[in-house]
Amino acid sequence: MASGSLWKIASVNTMNTINKIVLKHNKLKTLTDKAISYTIYLIRRLGVIDMLALLGYLMIVVFMILIMTGRLSAMIALIAVPSAFALIGGFGGKMGEMALEGIKDVAPTGIMILFAILFFGILIDAGVFDPIINTILKIVKGDPVKIAIGTAVLALLISLDGDGTTTYMITISAMLPLYKRIGMRPLVLAGIAVSSSGVMNLLPWGGPTARVMTALKLEMSDVFTPVIPAMIGGVLFVLFMAYCLGKKERKRIGIIEVDYQAVAQHAAATEDAYLKRPKLIIFNYALTLTLLVALIMELMPSAVLFMIGFAIAITVNYPKLSDQKERVANYADNALSVISMIFAAGVFTGILAGTEMVDAMANSLIQHIPDQMGAHFAVITAVISAPFTFFMSNDAFYYGVLPLLAKAGAAYGIDPALIGRASLLGLPVHLLSPLVPSTYLLVGMVGEDFGALQRTFLKWACGSTLVMIVVAVLLGIIPL
Repeated sequence: MASGSLWKIASVNTMNTINKIVLKHNKLKTLTDKAISYTIYLIRRLGVIDMLALLGYLMIVVFMILIMTGRLSAMIALIAVPSAFALIGGFGGKMGEMALEGIKDVAPTGIMILFAILFFGILIDAGVFDPIINTILKIVKGDPVKIAIGTAVLALLISLDGDGTTTYMITISAMLPLYKRIGMRPLVLAGIAVSSSGVMNLLPWGGPTARVMTALKLEMSDVFTPVIPAMIGGVLFVLFMAYCLGKKERKRIGIIEVDYQAVAQHAAATEDAYLKRPKLIIFNYALTLTLLVALIMELMPSAVLFMIGFAIAITVNYPKLSDQKERVANYADNALSVISMIFAAGVFTGILAGTEMVDAMANSLIQHIPDQMGAHFAVITAVISAPFTFFMSNDAFYYGVLPLLAKAGAAYGIDPALIGRASLLGLPVHLLSPLVPSTYLLVGMVGEDFGALQRTFLKWACGSTLVMIVVAVLLGIIPL
């Protein structure tokens, strides 16, 4: 069959099927039709005639449009879109097997994240971070520089649970009364919190790293462990940023005497005192440290370590069965939403790989990448990860784009694990994206404008990304 006829049949059948199966809203239908037509045009101009590549590109375009416009949730899109395109490509008979294989691949990651959420939730409920908060308030007193650095330290520590929402709620609740008391701008508090969370979001249970491991079928030792030095570089930059912001605030308002005990009492007034376990604070610190060391040393699979850690934490802190059920139920919503996303992603990656669409797309990209740029593909990935994750959701980038980048990099001899590491370095910029719901919670808590947060701290976020890229290159974490 002539290539012109092939393209005509492909475009008509694809658009008609998508319109019938997925799209119902007229405005979105028009937008998607245009996007598909334009994608076909670009692919034709590039000389790509492989039908699998065409289906793969169209699947990613539709997936991105559906989740970025809010027409479908990411979880539903991860299931519905690849299923629709598998049927279009004639893979209906093998679609179930492909999806199940993808689910099997992501199961260990899903288990790890589930028990990480429960483990850190128990520690927060037990009041593990309360002494840290009180100590920080006592040390910083009324000096804006110390307050800013203390805010960064607190946010970095709270971010160990990998949940931006929890980080913002605890950090803002603890520090906002102090900021208001001495006249520091709440925007500074919000910026330090989001910058800290942006760096710590690289933790395996934070979301993006789990997506990388899921999409590329890698282990934590392949992706996260080597990136720790770059992450430390990002942490140091956040502390430097906090110091600079604190100096500006000190110049503006000076040093003011403040009663830190009153501030600490006010911050703790709304917390559930009956859940606190102050007598077990040393045990909980020891348990947390032991678990983190075991994770880094890879003494056992991360999923098993978190399961054991959670079992110990909840049994010791809440020995009553009724209390244990209450604590688990308290985190059920958050855990369910995250885990369901992981398994839905398994369907997406399973079909994408099983149909060999990802191979066809990678081949089409490789054909048009200058040979002289191939050796720098990891650095290129690190740089573009910032704008990509800013303008699209993590799901769209890590499940839709990253596999393509990994396949393209592999053609130049670059291990997919290196591409996966590089893709994480733009995360500080991602959290300032309007696509991140937790950031809206942050600006709402401090009473600031989202646009003001972006204008003030986007340059600092780019600085964090640049520092992490430089450290990663200098230490050989990713090749130059």
